[in-house]
Amino acid sequence: MSNTMNQEDQQKMAITLTPAAAQHVAQHLERRGKGIGVRLGVKTTGCSGLAYQLDFVDEQQPGDMVFEHHGVKLLIDPKNLVYMDGIELDYVRDGLNESFKFNNPNERDRCGCGESFRV
Repeated sequence: MSNTMNQEDQQKMAITLTPAAAQHVAQHLERRGKGIGVRLGVKTTGCSGLAYQLDFVDEQQPGDMVFEHHGVKLLIDPKNLVYMDGIELDYVRDGLNESFKFNNPNERDRCGCGESFRV
């Protein structure tokens, strides 16, 4: 059974990625020669309580929620949706540094080192 979100459901729970993030993920998956997308999640850690997780995945797990944007699949365990509803995943370059950026409207506070956040 697939939990792929239809258009109506995606309007209720928006998990998106920018074209830059989609392009980076697609290129990485192509270099790997396998994979279906990325899994977004949170884990308990750091001084503020939660940290983002991002992993490239090769297969969907039972119960995964799947959002697709710009041809790239985002997989999320439903228990993480409460922390990630409305999030936008971006990929940014700043000088020699490049990284994924989580634009999360649910964040209420972020620790000084940037490792963790609180909702």
